[in-house]
Amino acid sequence: MSNEELADLTQPQRDRLAFVELRVRFIGEIRRQDLVSRFGIQSAAATRDLALYKDLAPGNIDYDSKGKSYVLGSDFRSVFDFPPERVLSWLTQGFGDGEPVRLKAWVACESPSRLTRPELDTLASVTRAIHQACPLRIEYHSISSGRTEREIVPFALIDNGLRWHVRAFDRKTQDFRDFVITRIKHPVVLKGATVQPHEASDQDIQWTRIVELELVPHPDQPRPEITVMDYSMQDGVLRMKLRAATAGYILRQWSVDCSPDHSLRGPEYRLWLKDSLALYGAKNAVLAPGYEAPDATQVRIEPIKANVRITSASTSKD
Repeated sequence: MSNEELADLTQPQRDRLAFVELRVRFIGEIRRQDLVSRFGIQSAAATRDLALYKDLAPGNIDYDSKGKSYVLGSDFRSVFDFPPERVLSWLTQGFGDGEPVRLKAWVACESPSRLTRPELDTLASVTRAIHQACPLRIEYHSISSGRTEREIVPFALIDNGLRWHVRAFDRKTQDFRDFVITRIKHPVVLKGATVQPHEASDQDIQWTRIVELELVPHPDQPRPEITVMDYSMQDGVLRMKLRAATAGYILRQWSVDCSPDHSLRGPEYRLWLKDSLALYGAKNAVLAPGYEAPDATQVRIEPIKANVRITSASTSKD
């Protein structure tokens, strides 16, 4: 599809075609009803949009008569140049799925840029595998093991504040792990391949367990009342519920002093974890600043389970 062909379309048409491309590329399929629901158009108009996209971008979508949906074509070539940040916002927050255009801001605003950005074709394979609940064959590069070939069963994206991971069952180690998306190469979605019950997300104890944390102003920082205001604390406490699989990432991102005696020094440590034993059993708690694992013989904490609803495309030990 050329820029001239796009320019001949109305903005609403371009937005709908961009939505078609996002759905097919990152979810793996789109139905006429998806367009109807998203844009409030009639079924006939949705049919025309799908036909138009197919004509303007041959090879990008194919019709699956069995599933009665349009699926990713074998010769897909992206038409719209979506920034990775916008795609991830759409995948995880559900907005911003129109044509990627530079809009004028209502107010001046600056936000920090990420130093790492996932490659969109790799991200697309990961999210299609998540949505379609199927394994993913990858080449993975880690600091500890170098280059390895693996099959993983991904089920969720995780943003640790610095980079994006995918939470998945790793068939190589027979364990649930976090994989950095920028370290994944040559992903292949194994559509239709069997996923065993023990590989499902509800078997991931670190994912289903919820830890309840109480954060308070750091005892060694001046003006604790300012910290209470900054974090909208109630009665001087910020109460949080986090997945055990993500707690270490978040506490590190927020520079929370997790030492039992609030011994970390520095202006960045404005918060202190009131009870470090709340992290007992959370594997990635080792990432939390100052955290020291207690002696297992001295602590006995019952695991906390929670029923979790995992969205289709809603993290690294290596």
